[in-house]
Amino acid sequence: MGDPAYQGGHLPSVSEPDNTTTDSASEEVTSKILTAPNVISFVRLCMIPVFFVLLAQGNDVAACVVFAVAAGTDFLDGQLARRTNCVSKLGQVLDPAVDRLLMISGVLGVFLTGRVPAWVIVFVVARDLFLLIGGGILIKKYRIRVPVVFAGKVATTLLFIGFAALLLNMPVFEGLGIVEVSWLPGLCSGPYGWGIWFIYAGLVLSTGVTVYYIVAAWRALQAALNERQALR
Repeated sequence: MGDPAYQGGHLPSVSEPDNTTTDSASEEVTSKILTAPNVISFVRLCMIPVFFVLLAQGNDVAACVVFAVAAGTDFLDGQLARRTNCVSKLGQVLDPAVDRLLMISGVLGVFLTGRVPAWVIVFVVARDLFLLIGGGILIKKYRIRVPVVFAGKVATTLLFIGFAALLLNMPVFEGLGIVEVSWLPGLCSGPYGWGIWFIYAGLVLSTGVTVYYIVAAWRALQAALNERQALR
């Protein structure tokens, strides 16, 4: 299935991790390892442990900067691969894998610092696993790739912004107090970081995108099964 987003010529592994139908099928895929896009992906991968070390040391601002740079450059490797015709087999796996690791690292980081409730990390990880497993099955058994929609990338961007803002942890506001449950920061009473609103928006949008992918995948699967039946 489609989201986490396809990055210029890198076929998904599953984001948004993802599966997509583009003109990448006509692009030549190389077996080279040391390509510019792969180097960028590897550097982004190396930033993840740096992020956790800084976070563990209480360097919130530095951790936020490292995470923001790693997340904000997620389009560079894919775009570079596409524009320079350097799509590689390693890049097809490495690029979406780094995107997913960054997403999990971000939600885990803010969870470990106590700035986001546990249900958010469960939601994000469960959704990514669902897209990864479901997309893998569709590709392997039926050669079906659900086209990625732009809204999926927007949802990922909103989540990244929210995680970075909560890592920065400033400024802090007082909750609206419209609910009495503690697992909805911002809506309940007590201090909260403004990034939570981006996370809420990202979660709502990603839920809608996931429903779209399920419907699109089901229709594509039905069409594939009908075609197989007709050929018998």
